[in-house]
Amino acid sequence: MNILITGCRGQLGNELQLQEAEHPSHHFFNTDVEELNICDQAAVDAYVAENQIDGIINCAAYTAVDKAESDKEKCTTLNTVAPAYLANAVEQRGGWIIQISTDYVFNGKGYLPYKEEDTPSPDSVYGSTKLASELGVSKFCKNAMVVRTAWLYSTFGHNFVKTMIRLGMERKEIGVVADQVGTPTYARDLASALLTIVEKGIKPGVYHYTNEGVASWYDFTKAIHRIYGIQGCKVKPLHTDEYPTPAKRPHYSILDKTKIKKAFGIEIPHWEESLKDCIELLEK
Repeated sequence: MNILITGCRGQLGNELQLQEAEHPSHHFFNTDVEELNICDQAAVDAYVAENQIDGIINCAAYTAVDKAESDKEKCTTLNTVAPAYLANAVEQRGGWIIQISTDYVFNGKGYLPYKEEDTPSPDSVYGSTKLASELGVSKFCKNAMVVRTAWLYSTFGHNFVKTMIRLGMERKEIGVVADQVGTPTYARDLASALLTIVEKGIKPGVYHYTNEGVASWYDFTKAIHRIYGIQGCKVKPLHTDEYPTPAKRPHYSILDKTKIKKAFGIEIPHWEESLKDCIELLEK
């Protein structure tokens, strides 16, 4: 298959590129905005047709959650309009699309792991635009798969793990929110799962993927410091209202992964095992 990867310089896009060599029967077209502006419908249609694209993994997104609150138009164009263009273009070739989505489609007021069929209720511009992208790709491409994930980190780009290591080295004390609970997810594990799905064959619908286990941002930070060997920085638990942000965060965003595990036979590592793997690479 000819597979288009969008957002190839982001965390997930970079991780996918590292694993493409393990799938030599497919030809991957790795693009970011410099190679293909997915917000330009004519450019998308031409690229997909000329390169005979059979499938798309859309990793491109506007992910600055707080900035999105005041930059709604740009966020909507990249998160909602562009995925619909991609879905429509690949549908013309009878192909498929995997759209990456987020736990932010839920408001986080629940107390049980969210299942795919639970009713979304986003509380932010970012969450609303990502929910709209799910509906758009499903409308324009009958072979559309949505994969929701959460708390993504990797050795690439800016992310929470790198920030907490840096702050832990620079400061004697930091405060981290302790009443928001979710699952840290290593982008390398998600990339591996996505390529397994491609090999086994797309099954349209909505799926959830994060690492196994549960943590607050405070727990996550303590684990990062412990594994990295940072001892001179005290981590203080904070309530959400002590750390106000323009966008509302879900207080509870555990995603139930039963569906994706059953459908594709995927085994998912615990978040702390994967964090150790990532930190080992960062130390190298």
